[in-house]
Amino acid sequence: MKVKILRVKDNLLVDADILSSKIVKINLPSIVDGWRFNFKKHSKESRFQTYVLVCEDSPSIVEGCLIFEMKDKIEPYMAFVEIAPHNRGKLKKYEKVAGCLIAFACRLSFMKGDDTYRGWLAFDVLEEDKADEIKLMAVYSTKYNALKYGDTMMVIPPVGSEKLINEFLN
Repeated sequence: MKVKILRVKDNLLVDADILSSKIVKINLPSIVDGWRFNFKKHSKESRFQTYVLVCEDSPSIVEGCLIFEMKDKIEPYMAFVEIAPHNRGKLKKYEKVAGCLIAFACRLSFMKGDDTYRGWLAFDVLEEDKADEIKLMAVYSTKYNALKYGDTMMVIPPVGSEKLINEFLN
């Protein structure tokens, strides 16, 4: 899927793609590469679908990664989402990477969810430090229309999913 992400240094939107790791052969990131999650390991599980976001002008560099799952074959679930280490902090290279990946997961929730769960995207926010968990939940709420559901689970309802799809994918 074609998307646009923002190159920070010159504030320009650049062309990027969200691709299935099964279609494109790319070295998936892991903890040894400075990422928090081991996408290389998790992508091997058959219940997971792994997607990478890459710029069209540098297709071998992963800017962000997503693992999507259909829990019990009916519930759309974002198992892992992460932006590349070089897209974090004050010296980040690109913005809108996380938004594009989360919106893409929302799109998958409409395509794959059954009637009850269509358009709903569930995910857990798990951080070692509870204060970091609360901060991250606040980001998901304000930036990505997520609602807290239980202790660590959040959901993006269909209306919020549609907003993200329109903002980041259209």
